[in-house]
Amino acid sequence: MMLKNVEIYSKSNCVFCDKAKNYFTQNNITYEEFNVEIPEVFDALMKRNPNARTMPQIFIDNTLIGGYTDLIEWLEK
Repeated sequence: MMLKNVEIYSKSNCVFCDKAKNYFTQNNITYEEFNVEIPEVFDALMKRNPNARTMPQIFIDNTLIGGYTDLIEWLEK
C-alpha cells in the first residue's frame, strides 16, 4: 500500500508516537513530523482536529486517521 502525505503530530516521551513512527520507518513510509510542544504547531493541530486529546494525531492525505491504534485498524481495512 502506498501511503501519501503522511503527517504525524507527536510529542517527546510518547510511546505511541514512537510506535507509529517506527511503523512508518520499518515500512519505508515517508512521513512529516510535527512537534506539538511548539505552541504554533499545537495551535495548527487544534484547528485541524479540535477534539485531539491524545498523541499522536496521524493524518494521511489530509484525512484524520487518529492515534496509533486507529492507524493499525485503518491499515487492516
